[in-house]
Amino acid sequence: MGEIANAVLSHKGRVIGIIPKFLKDKELAHDNISELFIVDTMHTRKAKMYELADGFIVMPGGYGTYEELFEVLSWLQIGIHNKPIGLLNVNGFFDPLIKMLEHTVDKGFAKPENLKLVISADNVVTLYQLMENFKPKVVNKWT
Repeated sequence: MGEIANAVLSHKGRVIGIIPKFLKDKELAHDNISELFIVDTMHTRKAKMYELADGFIVMPGGYGTYEELFEVLSWLQIGIHNKPIGLLNVNGFFDPLIKMLEHTVDKGFAKPENLKLVISADNVVTLYQLMENFKPKVVNKWT
């Protein structure tokens, strides 16, 4: 995340960070960003990220990345928000995850329309364009 923040800042962009105090205390915060929110918990961090976001771009990452992806995806699925969710599928990183989502639909645990709730592209420009044109079609999960 630091590399992305530095790239944005070098192009005169605005970077907002949200970090729990326990991580900041471990010196994991970026000191030169535009605005930094220090919060009490990871739950508070996610709530603030959700509040400030116009959409969500998921990049290759670890378990925390998946946890945040699936939270906003499940919220979109049940209509809590209508913000676009994009996977930046660099070098096919998310191909196995996309296959798992398809498998979930094939086994009847999600509706086929729900596959369209996640946008995927292998480059930022295409992903951003697809996200700009996103119109969620939320279907009833339970019937």
